Amino acid sequence: MAYEEKAKTANKPHSLSMDDRCRLSVAGVDDVESFDETAIVMNTPQGNLIVRGSGLHIGKISLDVGELKVEGLISDLSYEEKSPTGTFWQRLFG
Repeated sequence: MAYEEKAKTANKPHSLSMDDRCRLSVAGVDDVESFDETAIVMNTPQGNLIVRGSGLHIGKISLDVGELKVEGLISDLSYEEKSPTGTFWQRLFG
């Protein structure tokens, strides 16, 4: 990982807080890729966070400060690693 990418991820703290599997607060959200009643996919400094469950909806979102609140029955939280970005040579030589 290049120094610039490390500096970017270090500047935005990422945290999760869940109450009773029905309310989730996430800090450090860069963007929301997709959402429906069964899954929400969001970009974070730690990779893509996927929230799965039923009756999910976004109660509050503020991408300016990176906060998102999810309500509904939460059954699964998982991360996917971020795909490398840049050209082939930038990825190869960092």
